Amino acid sequence: MREGAAPGPAAGIAFAFRVGMDISVTPIARSGRRTAGVGQDSTTICVQGLGFVGIAMATAAAEAVGPDGRPLYRVVGVEKQGPRGERIAGDIRAGILPIATTDARLHQAFHEAVARGNLTATTNPAVYAEADVVIVDINLDVQLEANPPTANLSWIRDAARTIGRHIRPGALVLVETTVPPGTCEQVIRPALAESLTERGLDPGTVHIAHSYERVMPGPHYLDSIANYWRVYAGLTPEAADKCETFLKSIINTCDYPLTRLASTTASEMGKILENTYRATTIALMDEWGRFAEAAGVDLFEVIDAIRMRPTHANMRQPGLGVGGYCLTKDPMMAGIAARQILDLPDARFPLSEMAVRTNQRMPEAAIDRARTLLGGFAGKRVLLCGASYRSDVADTRYSPSETFYRGAMAEGAAVTVQDPLVTHWDELGLAPTAEIPEWHRFDAVIFAVAHAEYGEINFSHLPENGSTVFLDANRVLSPAQVSHIRSAGYELAFIGRGT
Repeated sequence: MREGAAPGPAAGIAFAFRVGMDISVTPIARSGRRTAGVGQDSTTICVQGLGFVGIAMATAAAEAVGPDGRPLYRVVGVEKQGPRGERIAGDIRAGILPIATTDARLHQAFHEAVARGNLTATTNPAVYAEADVVIVDINLDVQLEANPPTANLSWIRDAARTIGRHIRPGALVLVETTVPPGTCEQVIRPALAESLTERGLDPGTVHIAHSYERVMPGPHYLDSIANYWRVYAGLTPEAADKCETFLKSIINTCDYPLTRLASTTASEMGKILENTYRATTIALMDEWGRFAEAAGVDLFEVIDAIRMRPTHANMRQPGLGVGGYCLTKDPMMAGIAARQILDLPDARFPLSEMAVRTNQRMPEAAIDRARTLLGGFAGKRVLLCGASYRSDVADTRYSPSETFYRGAMAEGAAVTVQDPLVTHWDELGLAPTAEIPEWHRFDAVIFAVAHAEYGEINFSHLPENGSTVFLDANRVLSPAQVSHIRSAGYELAFIGRGT
């Protein structure tokens, strides 16, 4: 959903629905608070993996209601056995959302579903035996440092085998995980078939489909599932039909139509190409940002002018760097698919791989600029504002702020991290402060993430001519804030803007 877009009129289309049965479609508007109980004949949905995608998908499914206003689904999230999985499942059962988010609607829908009794969680895989639909939302990591990069497909293979040991005939396995093209057909299907055959079941009685998520953490988190376009495909026409039926029950397809592709490999490729396109255009802006800084031009002003042209409205812009779990690795998956799955040794993706490497180096520009402003990092006190990989989220995976932090610390700086949403930075093992310390305590302040809270800072009362230098590394500060900082006599620099 575009920034600031209003939610659609309904978070989904209500169905009298059960997998394997005929359905009648009855669009309804969703109300805010519902207390209707879950009927005994409710369809059971299991969501494998309860991270940033899985918990939002589980909540969206639990929120779906039928023509009578009663929930359509009993939703059970399934986490991997172990201390972490037990903690997440226990938090969900206790009504504690296991992720930090600024989306008030997601908070409300989650708490209502838990209170209503149709959203729970477990680490016991035996629950898959009750599922009509199993949604796969586990991580698939890429070893970016390997030459060439590789993906640990054993994770997705083991997950499929676990499902196959319990799932019943007629059920649908819907893969949302971003995977290399060919995974559903050549990795997941054989793994499921192996477990089903061991149980004496016909592998063809379990249906496999792929529909990639487009979850966008932030204030419209839940709406990025319920009110957004979806692409999908099945290994068989029947699997695709079942996938379509399910998606229509949780997505507002009146306003956001579904798109069916010819194969699961095509659907898998759609997600990879979508994210590769985005990562490549961001990488392009990095070199133009350096050029604009050297030429004394405000590249953001230039980009805003170009965006007036409708064909270029989504033009990217420079910043601290690229982070998160998708754009940092997904462009590598085409090559991984060619080498590890599809046996296409001659396929090459130099632009895609160059984009990833370029984006990995982007934080070095902010490190270089800060080093120059300070005359070196040794012994300097630095305040890093923003730990997450993007604004208004608490996700620190592959955050470019981590690269900046490690680089500055390695050169002798004492770095204090502040973030209004991140309570613990797992990758670094530290807890950022929620309150913004006094500026005069630091030699440099780096604005790394455009959290909404930073846009509300009042700089009009800064003591004049202080020695603190400010670096806006991600177009965080407003023109008024810039004016106040400069009027008070402070040195202020930017990434993507020449002075």
